[in-house]
Amino acid sequence: MNKNLTAIDLFCGAGGLSEGFRQAGFKILAGNDIFEAAGRTFALTHPEATFFPGSIYDLRGAELLAPSGLKKGELTCLVGGPPCQAFSVYNHQRGMHDARSHLFREYLRIVDEIEPEWIVMENVTGILSLAGGAAVDEILLGFKQRGYHVEYRVLRAEEYGVPQERRRVVFIGNRCKKPILWPTRSHGEGLKEFTTIRDAIGDLPPLENGQDVSNANYLTAPSGDYQRLIRGNSKVVLNHAAPKLGAINLERMRHIPQGGSWRDIPHELLPAGMQRAKRSDHTKRYGRMAWNGLSSTVLTKCDLHWGAFIHPEQERTITVREAARIQSFPDWFEFLGSRTEQYIQVGNAVPPLLGRHIGKAVINSSINSVEKDMVQSEVAA
Repeated sequence: MNKNLTAIDLFCGAGGLSEGFRQAGFKILAGNDIFEAAGRTFALTHPEATFFPGSIYDLRGAELLAPSGLKKGELTCLVGGPPCQAFSVYNHQRGMHDARSHLFREYLRIVDEIEPEWIVMENVTGILSLAGGAAVDEILLGFKQRGYHVEYRVLRAEEYGVPQERRRVVFIGNRCKKPILWPTRSHGEGLKEFTTIRDAIGDLPPLENGQDVSNANYLTAPSGDYQRLIRGNSKVVLNHAAPKLGAINLERMRHIPQGGSWRDIPHELLPAGMQRAKRSDHTKRYGRMAWNGLSSTVLTKCDLHWGAFIHPEQERTITVREAARIQSFPDWFEFLGSRTEQYIQVGNAVPPLLGRHIGKAVINSSINSVEKDMVQSEVAA
């Protein structure tokens, strides 16, 4: 592998995957996304990279390489996650008829035009079952036709230090005939204990419903390795504003203990639709986080009606910064756009800490294969 590790991020969003690869030792050269607010965040947080706004349909590989001066075949790794909404099990109209389900073909086109040494593609686990696995089959065949050996696995973010239950399918491959090594789990049974909600957000300033303390100073020193890692050299808390909820939702939340949900709300206080719900339905709605537990998957809306996004103690839902902490974004990473757009950027992202482990695995794959090749050469001599 080239000593100068380089990466380009397609469908980059705010840049969670590229931030992870940067932490692993890669230089991020460029990113592309059609989401304008996410592009502004990427440009702010990746000043060393060139951001290409707009649809990938209008983008060419030569454009992506031009600012760096790299030629076709010289990029270390092309990373990216084609939009996942078409594959998500939450999308009841999902299917290959959805135009978004074909965007991985544009990723393959860019592979043709750039010929990176390595590729990393991620998506939601729903892609495995979509159309009987047709999308995965086409992805694997597409890479094979281009000379890449590709493998895929489902990775669990919590097993790599992220304080959240999050599953993602990750494809890793190369055209260098090198073995693929997968990230080694760091957390779980027999390893480090999972990172908890308290580990993730326990040091952030408390908020009242609707209160905004963005750019406020930290109130306490960091507690634990995770907080020290995420805070780094940051001096203020960014994107820390609580959504303002109505009186009826505040009353509902007062009945919900840590780890509880809509089932703890008196029947007469439930929304009309939920009064007719079965006790087995909507298991995450109106859920309150538990300090010593993991978060459920952070979504593009940290909303009462979407899942367990109530603060463990305070009568409010979590802020963009708290969602970003749960996603393992560093505190200096500022999200731009409206608050709604900020939540979308955080929820759509690959947790940087998971991305870091994947990036390290790519590096280790190459290093180990180089050492193996050297040993074989010495034996032959």
